[in-house]
Amino acid sequence: MKGKYKIVVQNNRLHYEFEIKRNITVIQGDSASGKTTLITMLRQAENLGNSSGVDVISDVPCRVLEGQSWEVILRNSSGNIFFIDEENSFIKTEKFAKAVCGSDNYYVLITRENLYNLPYSVEEIYGLYASGKYQNTKKVY
Repeated sequence: MKGKYKIVVQNNRLHYEFEIKRNITVIQGDSASGKTTLITMLRQAENLGNSSGVDVISDVPCRVLEGQSWEVILRNSSGNIFFIDEENSFIKTEKFAKAVCGSDNYYVLITRENLYNLPYSVEEIYGLYASGKYQNTKKVY
């Protein structure tokens, strides 16, 4: 996958909108800034479809990557944008870094920690900031 992808995730209460430009993007934010809520909304949309009340607008599939089967999922996936929450300890491993580097998927890592094994750019680290219904990202560096 190459290029930029605009993503909108929304329901009747919240609206997230951002653009992914590289294969690894990091989203950071303070506690209660909406990081886990974004993952929850994406998970609901993926698992429940239209009945979830969550709209995900993107040119490519947006999925949540979690759990012990992450390797199998990555091995059998192409052309997706994977969102991964910091509670998944595999994002800090060399094994995950190798899988990411050998993949044509994009990855949005939602974490406050440094990920030393991954070759991400400081240009693609964003903070999540709430403004009422709208959740926006802003470059950290």
